[in-house]
Amino acid sequence: MTKEELKEFLDFKVEEYNSPAFVDTDPIQIPHKFSSKEDIEIIAFFMATIAWGNRKMIISNGEKLLNIMGNTPYDFVMNAKDDFILESQFVHRTFNSEDLLNFVVSMRKAYLSDNGLEGLFQYADSLSKKERLIEFNRSFSSNFRTERSLKHVANPSKGSAAKRINMFLRWMVRKDQKGVDFGIWNSIPRSELHLPLDVHSGRVARKLGLLDRKQNDWIGNRMIGKLLRSFKEV
Repeated sequence: MTKEELKEFLDFKVEEYNSPAFVDTDPIQIPHKFSSKEDIEIIAFFMATIAWGNRKMIISNGEKLLNIMGNTPYDFVMNAKDDFILESQFVHRTFNSEDLLNFVVSMRKAYLSDNGLEGLFQYADSLSKKERLIEFNRSFSSNFRTERSLKHVANPSKGSAAKRINMFLRWMVRKDQKGVDFGIWNSIPRSELHLPLDVHSGRVARKLGLLDRKQNDWIGNRMIGKLLRSFKEV
C-alpha cells in the first residue's frame, strides 16, 4: 500500500468512526449526557480512567458511577462526604471506591485553587507535552491519601504511553464539529494531542506499517504521531 493509498484508507476510517453513530456504542456516551463544562470534564476524566476492558462493561460501570454521583458530577466532587464515597463500593476492575475518593479529593482541590481540571494541564509553554503530563501526574496525585491510586494516573517519565489521558485530552481539546469530541478546552493546542496508544491501536498500527517498535510506550507514541502528521503533506 502506497502512502497515498494508506492516507485514503485512514481518512475513510476517520469518517466511519468519527461520527455521532459511534457515540452510542462507546464510553464517550456518558459525558455526552451533560452540557456544562464541569460536569462533562469530570465524568469524562473518570470514563477515560476506567476505559480498559469490555466496552459494555465500561459503559455499565460508568452508569453506576453516575448513579453514585446522583447524576451531578460537579456537585458530587465538590460536596460528597468521604464516608459516602467509600461506602459506595464502586468497582471497575482494579479501580475501586478508595481510588474514587482519592480522585474526588484531587479534583476538588483543582476546582478550588487550580482553575479546575483544565488548569492542571496549563503550565509554561516551554514544557513539552511529555513534561506537561508528568507535571499533571505530580500535581494530581500529590493529593492522594493512599498510594494505591498512583497506578491509575499515567506517568510518561516511566515510559507510559498515557493512553487514557491522551484519549481524555482528545475529547476535551479536539474541535471538528462531528459530534464526538467536545472541544471545550482552549488552553491546549490541538498540535499537542497524541494518539491513545495501547495494545489494540498498536497492533493495528504495526499491521498498517505505521509503527515498527514493539513496545506500546511513550517513544512508540511519539514515533507514530510524527509519521501520522506527515500525512498532511500527502
